[in-house]
Amino acid sequence: HGAHKMASHFKSKPYRNKKLLMAVAMLDCQHCGASGPSDAAHSNWSHHGKSFGRKADDIYVAALCREHHYELDQGSRLTKAERQEMWNTAFVKTVRELVKSGQWPADVEIPEEAK
Repeated sequence: HGAHKMASHFKSKPYRNKKLLMAVAMLDCQHCGASGPSDAAHSNWSHHGKSFGRKADDIYVAALCREHHYELDQGSRLTKAERQEMWNTAFVKTVRELVKSGQWPADVEIPEEAK
C-alpha cells in the first residue's frame, strides 16, 4: 500500500517547454520591474508539480530578476506566505504578459490561477 502511494507522485512526466522559458526570460522582473532578461522562476509548491528532486511544470514560472529569484528560493527576509504571494503575483503577471504579446504557446492551456 505504501509503495502505491509513493508511485502516484510520479504518474505523469513534468511538462517542459524551452521556448516558453525563453519567452519568460525576455520579460522584465514581474515583481520589481527590473529590466530583463529575467530568470524563469519555477513554483516551489507541490500543487504545481514540485516534488523532491523535481521542478514544477514549465507553465508554472514567473519572470523574476536574479535577486528576487534568490529570495524566493533561498532567502530568509520573507516568510513562506510572503514568498508564495510574491511568486503568485509575478506568475499571474507573467502569464498575462505572454498571452497579451502572443507568446503563450497556442497548444498549452492557460493555468486557471492566471486567467
